[in-house]
Parts: sequence; structure tokens; C-alpha cells
Amino acid sequence: MIRPTLGSLATPATAKAGQRAAVTRADELALLTSLPTGLFIGGEWRAASDGGTFDVCDPSTGDVLVQVADATPQDGLAALEAASAAQKGWAKTAPRVRAEILRAAFEAVTARADDFALLMTLEMGKPLAEARGEVTYGAEFLRWFSEETARISGRFAVAPDGRSRLMVTRRAVGPCLFITPWNFPLAMATRKIAPAIAAGCTMVLKPAALTPLSALLFAQVLQECGQPAGVLNVVQTTSAGEVTGPLITDPRLRKLSFTGSTPVGVNLLKSAADQVLRVSMELGGNAPLIVFEDADLDAAVDGAMVAKLRNGGEACTAANRLLVHESIAGEFTQRLVERMRAHTVGRGTEPTTLLGPLVDEATRAKVHELVTDAQSEGATLALGGAYIDGPGYFYEATVLTDVPASARIMREEVFGPVAPIITFRTESEAIALANDTEFGLVGYVFTLDLNRALRLSEELEVGMLGVNTGIVSNPAAPFGGVKQSGLGREGGFEGIEEYLETRYVGIADPFAAAN
Repeated sequence: MIRPTLGSLATPATAKAGQRAAVTRADELALLTSLPTGLFIGGEWRAASDGGTFDVCDPSTGDVLVQVADATPQDGLAALEAASAAQKGWAKTAPRVRAEILRAAFEAVTARADDFALLMTLEMGKPLAEARGEVTYGAEFLRWFSEETARISGRFAVAPDGRSRLMVTRRAVGPCLFITPWNFPLAMATRKIAPAIAAGCTMVLKPAALTPLSALLFAQVLQECGQPAGVLNVVQTTSAGEVTGPLITDPRLRKLSFTGSTPVGVNLLKSAADQVLRVSMELGGNAPLIVFEDADLDAAVDGAMVAKLRNGGEACTAANRLLVHESIAGEFTQRLVERMRAHTVGRGTEPTTLLGPLVDEATRAKVHELVTDAQSEGATLALGGAYIDGPGYFYEATVLTDVPASARIMREEVFGPVAPIITFRTESEAIALANDTEFGLVGYVFTLDLNRALRLSEELEVGMLGVNTGIVSNPAAPFGGVKQSGLGREGGFEGIEEYLETRYVGIADPFAAAN
């Protein structure tokens, strides 16, 4: 197989009509030199307790972008101390005050959308257009939960026997630990931070070591928007277990929220059990995308492109198994190959780039390992399947057909631009194939039969389902999965419930004395 170089796939940086001009090196340096690089603890930026730092690199070149403080276990405990000290006062802060901080943060992030987008592209690799989309998505959690803050309610009722009164109130869970992934550096932070602020919880955030810069900039923005000291603390580190482990076993911590792989989530759940922590787990996925014979094929291909190549396939919501009815599989495959072949590969800052690098070499190696394993098991390579020569961690957009059930890619999450296509004959066969996984985050169905869509909405073992669409994420909707894809929900009306406890007060009959 011919292995193309990056240059042969990337369009020159000259902007076409209607496109934004390419970002200059001066733009990048101006942003990077203005960033905070310390730990954010108790409202102050500080160095790590041992003075340690680590490099944050550009996955499109491998070059160092900036060095940031590398937190120690002592720094993690200092962050929890700050959060614990601020908890009581923050929980008593008027809901409207908390709401206004969130609203101000929404306005500030929106105003600085270009900065956040460029920063995400530099540290994670996604194209600028996608990064701007993430800014919009991530900021919307701030607006949504600013509107929910003042709607936290309880109830008051007469007991059924009439002899007492029942009062139910809601209160903040308490200090939280958030562990966020590298693939959506801003949105995964705001999706947790916004409802916690709304509920009156303080936080320690441990962002991914690969992409800590967006979290640091967001912490700075929140501080500028009036967030009190200690409410949000940020401790980036290359020693995740050593820093977060003591926090999870500390009795001052009351909630743990994690987004990442299922194996790591399982270990965190075991650790959290000792303190009986409230937990939210958004874990792995292996999403099926089912295309029935009556589907609008144009819409199905469009949906597959979004569901598969959004974020370069580095998303838990990515369509990892494309189940296509045998009568249309040939045409669907041909169209998908043509569309994926046309995706311009390059550095995310180039205005014509549609597919950026993978985040690091380990991720790229795992993607290639799954592709080669599928081929060894009998799958046919219809497109791609190779590294792209040159600097950075680029991988070709890839399509596999005739993928057998024995291939690892049928069961393991592939975090890359790889589309395995499997055919089916009947609806029941499609459902069985879709459910044949320990994961259950999201699924996608393309059909013009409303009754079929409703049947699948009940039969598929997923927490979310897209019908004739390749994207389901929405801040106004509950995000989360079933089976080994996690516990709890983020976003929607349900999102704030994860940060509230219920208190019941029984009150003696106020009329007893009068009688």
C-alpha cells in the first residue's frame, strides 16, 4: 500500500472564498504566552509544591507548546482543603448570585471563542471549525445551568394520615472531584462544573495531562467573572492516581465525577465505595449505527460522517460499528468511501483541514492495531488503513468491510477515523448485533419507518438514541449510558440532580395543640 505523506493530503493554507484565514504563528504565541500555567488553588495561581512541570505538546507536530505546573499529592490535598473551606459559604450563596456568575461565564467564553478554539486545536489537534463548535456546546452548559440555578425546589405536603407535615428540601452534595478527558477539553469541564456551581458545590478539577490548557483558561475566566476563591480548584498532573487517590479516600470529599475509559472507571468506583461517595461515570462506548433498507441514503451517509468523524473519531459517542442492510450495503459503502477519501487531512489550524491528528502516538498505535487485527480476521480494507508520514500523529480515514464478529474492533472502542461496516438481513438481527456489547452509551438508527424507530428506541440497550441524525449531544438533554457505559446523567434537567441531596423534615401536626 502507498503511504501518502501529510503534504499530499493537506490542502495548502491559502484561504478559499468564504473561509477564515489561517492562524499565524504569531497568533499562537500570543495566546500561549498569555495563559496561566500554574495550579489554581484557593483562588491563587501557584507552582507545584516541588516545583515540577510537564510539557504540553502539539499532536500535529510533536512540538512543545508550553510547560505547566505538575501537581503533587500534597497539592491535591491543598486543593481539597480549599474546596472544603469554601463549601459552607458557597452553598449558602444566593441562587441568583451563582446564576449570574454562570451567565457571566457564558458571555465571557462566547466572547473569547476564538481563543478557546485555537487553544483546543493546539493542544488536542481537532480542526478549528470543530473546536469552535465545542466552544458553543461547552458554553451552553453555563447558560443552561445558570437558568436552572434558581429552579432548585422541594415540596411541602400534608401526610396521608393528616397527623403531620412533610417538608422536602434539596441541598448541595458538597466538595466534588472532577476527572476529565482529553478529547473535549472545554465541554467535558463545563458539563460538570456548571451544574456543580448551580447546586452550590465546590470542586477540584483534574484535567487530562495531554490537554490541560483549556481548563486553565476557563478557570481564569471564572475567576474574572466573580467566582469566590476555593469554589473551583484545578490541579493538572502527570501522576493522576497519586494525586486523586488520597482525595477519593478523604472524608471531606462527597462526590466523584469521571469521564473516561471503562477500566479506569471501574477502579475509581471501587475506590469510591470505601467513602460511599456519590458518583457519576461517563465511560466507554461502542456505538452502533444502523442503516435500514428504507433509509434516506443521503441522510444516512451524512449522519455516518458526523457520527464517525466528529473529533476525528476520538469520541465516546462515535459510531464504531456501522450495521447496514445487505440490500444497500454496496451503495452505502461506495458513498461513504468517497466522502471519507475527500476529507482533507492536516494541522487543525489550516482553514481547509477536516481531519486533524490523533492525540498521541499511543492512540494512533491502538487504532492501527485494531485495523490490522480486523484484516487478519478477514475484513476487507476499502480505504485507508495506514499511518501518514511526516511529523504528528496522523492516520488515514479508514473504511473496513466484511468485518467478522471475531475481530477485536467489534468489541473494543476504536478512538480514531475508522468505520467498520457489517451487513444484516432482518431487524431482529440488527438489534442483536447492536446489543452484543458490554457498552450502552448511544446508538443511531436511520429509517423512514416511524414504528420501527419506536421499536428500536425500546429494544436497543443504550442511554441515548439518534433517529435519522448522527449527533445527539445537547446541553438541554440528559447525557449518559447504560451497562458498562456509566452511571448518572449530565446535562438537561437531570444534570443538576447529580449534585443535590434530598432532606426530609417531619413536622408535628400544627393543629394538635389547638384541638
